[in-house]
Amino acid sequence: MSDAWRAVDSYISGKLICADPALDGALAANAAGGLPAIDVSATQGRMLELLAWMCGARRILEVGTLGGYSTIWLARALPEDGRLVTLELEPHHAAVARANLARAGLADRCEVRTGLAVESLAAMIAAGEGPFDMVFIDADKPSNTAYLDAALKLTRPGSVIIVDNVVREGAVTDPDDPDPRVIGTRALFDAVAAESRLDATAIQTVGDKGWDGFLLAVVRPA
Repeated sequence: MSDAWRAVDSYISGKLICADPALDGALAANAAGGLPAIDVSATQGRMLELLAWMCGARRILEVGTLGGYSTIWLARALPEDGRLVTLELEPHHAAVARANLARAGLADRCEVRTGLAVESLAAMIAAGEGPFDMVFIDADKPSNTAYLDAALKLTRPGSVIIVDNVVREGAVTDPDDPDPRVIGTRALFDAVAAESRLDATAIQTVGDKGWDGFLLAVVRPA
């Protein structure tokens, strides 16, 4: 990771993002709980919050909770009667996230569900829980296409779908890379490119989290 990337992230955060006890506390609780330090950065979290505001999201779906750091950013963009559902495989991670959300004063509008995300999503589709105005996918990369398919069934025209970690330090360009995370990410790009219901792009990012990127998509009008 470039020291310059880290310095620029620090500069941006210092100028545009105030110190936040709830967010800082969430990261501290994650570390104390032994969770991997793979949360989005503060600048990326603020970007997610702003995107949720921009699209007027009232219902948000997150696939991949970890300790709830990104969940807090997203939930803060919701109106008081808004709702966020976030899916997490690991019960311990989910418990840490619930505690973090409660300390942030957001437990009333956030629900953390545990279990395999593909199974949770299938149950949500069967129950007719959509539409969601925004979907953030940041979970196991080999399942990205399954998550995208479910997101399309749980959204509406105008909904925003965001997928994290789509550059993989440039490995996404290598068709022979054997890493399942790269294979899953390349499959995601192929699926989005072939999907007539989506208008999409992807942006590369550098900073505290190294070199990676986000895929951004909007569901087209019917």
